[in-house]
Amino acid sequence: MSSQLLDKFNSLIPNTLLETLNMRFTFVDAEKGIVKIEMPVNSKVHQPMGLLHGGASAALAETLGSASSLLYVDPNKYNVLGIEISCNHLRAKRDGVVTGTARILHKGRTTHLWEIQIRDEEERLISQCKLTNLIVPVKD
Repeated sequence: MSSQLLDKFNSLIPNTLLETLNMRFTFVDAEKGIVKIEMPVNSKVHQPMGLLHGGASAALAETLGSASSLLYVDPNKYNVLGIEISCNHLRAKRDGVVTGTARILHKGRTTHLWEIQIRDEEERLISQCKLTNLIVPVKD
C-alpha cells in the first residue's frame, strides 16, 4: 500500500459529503484494485429509529466506488460518473464504525463495475452494494 496514494485519496475529503459524514480512506492497493473507507455510526448517519440510514450506507458505497475508479483514470483527462448503484442492507447498526471495501469487478475503457461490502468491527456484513461508473473524457 502506498501512503502517498492513501494521502491523495484523503485529500478528496475537505468540503464534501465525506467530511460531513466523517469518512476517511484507510487502505489503497492499486495492484489488487482494493480500496477501503471508514465511517463512524452516530446520530449524523441515523434514521429516525436510531439505526444506520440506508442512504448513508449508499453514500459511503458511491463515494468509495467512484473514488476507487481514480486508480485507473487520469482525473485531468476523464471524469468518473456513478450511473447505477444497488445496495442490499442486511444488518442494522446503531453505533461504532463501518468499513467499506471496494473491489473492481470490471475495468473497461468506458465503464467500471465495483463491488462494495460494508462491514462492522466484527466483520459482519451490513450492506452489499454494486456501483457502475461511466468514464467520460473531460470536455475542454
